Amino acid sequence: MKILLLEDELMLQSSIEEYLIHLGHVVTSFARGDFALESLKNEAYDILILDINVPHIDGFELLEYLRNLDILTPTIFISALVEIDDITKAFSLGASDYLKKPFHLKELGLRLNNIAGFMERQNRQHVVLSVNYSYSKQDSELLYFGKVQILTKKQILILELLCHNIGMVLSFDKFRSYVWNHEPVDNATIRAEISRLRRVLKEDFIENIKGVGYKVERYIKI
Repeated sequence: MKILLLEDELMLQSSIEEYLIHLGHVVTSFARGDFALESLKNEAYDILILDINVPHIDGFELLEYLRNLDILTPTIFISALVEIDDITKAFSLGASDYLKKPFHLKELGLRLNNIAGFMERQNRQHVVLSVNYSYSKQDSELLYFGKVQILTKKQILILELLCHNIGMVLSFDKFRSYVWNHEPVDNATIRAEISRLRRVLKEDFIENIKGVGYKVERYIKI
């Protein structure tokens, strides 16, 4: 996984980074909250590991800023703060976990594995389609920045068919069967309906395979 680490104790930062790299993760480390924030504005990370008392922007302020932007990256706080008010604040901001210092590095690894397992289970039901679009298989909803985009019934069925067949080129017959319930609609009608759907999208992730059909792919953030 691609991990952002914010820790201003440089010896601890180095130990955590070395351990996580040994586990196979890619780690970018910062000792200042403002530098971490600048990176987060330009880079996508799988998990954030944040100390709280760091210079310029503390861990709480950083996570609150990200949540206000609807950036929902799973976050583990690591901190010497042990008061219940601090722990409560961390979780109220949307933290996934809270690890009190001092801690064993293996414990951090176990908690990362737990979050990774949860993310994997979520990803089976949640398909990322573009930079800001995703589709919930469980709820049959298209999400833009995490908010539901209102679509017609046929548009929802089109997306449902595409997202349950990620990476597969679907023929007009597939759409005719699933969306139109075998009604005798011609290919031009199907193309027109899919074109209307693409026009209401703010990012076009539906690929037209000329003369064959349509498909969507999972979006991979690099």
